[in-house]
Amino acid sequence: MTEKSLAIAEVCAALKGGLRDQAISVLKRDYPLTPAPVTKRRYGPIESTRVFVRDGFTDRYTGERLIFPPVLRAVSTELPADFPYHPNWKTDVTHPAYWEIGATVDHLLPVSRGGVDDDSNWVTTSMARNSAKGNWTLEELGWALRAPGAFKEWDGLVHWFLEYARSHPELIATASMRQWHRAATLAVTESLVSPAQL
Repeated sequence: MTEKSLAIAEVCAALKGGLRDQAISVLKRDYPLTPAPVTKRRYGPIESTRVFVRDGFTDRYTGERLIFPPVLRAVSTELPADFPYHPNWKTDVTHPAYWEIGATVDHLLPVSRGGVDDDSNWVTTSMARNSAKGNWTLEELGWALRAPGAFKEWDGLVHWFLEYARSHPELIATASMRQWHRAATLAVTESLVSPAQL
């Protein structure tokens, strides 16, 4: 494929000359649209939490420590004016922690680029990094995959969430928070962490 900017320059030259069909031909040959297939993701709170625990709540693109998502929601519930949350994550009304340090799952190799949608291709990252990466590969961005952290060294505040929910049961009144609570309970059990540490 030719350099992408030169392909667009050739398209513009063809359009300037009134050669619409030639412009289309150049696009199809040198810079075609390849729509990404829409794929329903196979992970929810349980699968996501397993990935977070596996990766030690470490952003695999930056090496930074991340926070279990419902912990941020719990803080917003308790401190709504100082730590606001919007269900659509509007940046002007949601605390930046949701984007910067809230754990989420990303496909290491984007599904749209042939990556599989399973835990062998899932990594922990922040929403900011996930959004920045989009459908690009690490090589295209000049990024590197960092080593996972250790859950025993940093748990993303999972244990805090479970303990706080035990003393504040209203926190898990919504279906979403109940799903995250169940995921945390399973993850802690599966990681063989002693219940005394909860």
